[in-house]
Amino acid sequence: MEYHVSLPFSSEFVKKLKINDVLYVTGKIFTARDSAHQKIRGMKPVDLPFDPSGMGLYHCGPLMKKENDRWIAVSAGPTTSSRMEEFEDILLDRFDVHLIIGKGGMGQRTSTALKKTGSVYAAFPGGAGVLAAEKITKVADVYWLEELGMPEAVWVLEVTELGPLVVAMDSTGQSLYKGI
Repeated sequence: MEYHVSLPFSSEFVKKLKINDVLYVTGKIFTARDSAHQKIRGMKPVDLPFDPSGMGLYHCGPLMKKENDRWIAVSAGPTTSSRMEEFEDILLDRFDVHLIIGKGGMGQRTSTALKKTGSVYAAFPGGAGVLAAEKITKVADVYWLEELGMPEAVWVLEVTELGPLVVAMDSTGQSLYKGI
């Protein structure tokens, strides 16, 4: 099935999603790579400088440029999600995030967390960073830019019709990556 949907997702909608479904997402997402995951995993929701609840989590290290005090996305392709495997269950359990977007597969630890939290992992095509950047309508905020640098900072983005995102791991434990 193909869905054009807005964040936040209802739990009923997430339960409906199955592997191979295609999503085009509108709403707020935030980026987080290795360093951001390491930083966030030790925090409680009240410790974060932003509220991730209801947002999508995008494994991405975007390339941004600043124009007239405003950030513009140049490229925002996904990064390899398997690097976040050791952190993802903690983030899913602690924060109200029900959509992870990334590239490549994730493992059993994440699959178990997706089932527990009623969440999904969706793959975005690698090499499509400019396509993703075109779907970013606003850079709402950036956190830890000075500390972590541009690709590792957390960017809060407003997106319109970000996709195609292929549901690769669903909330029932099904995965396109099993047996690979």
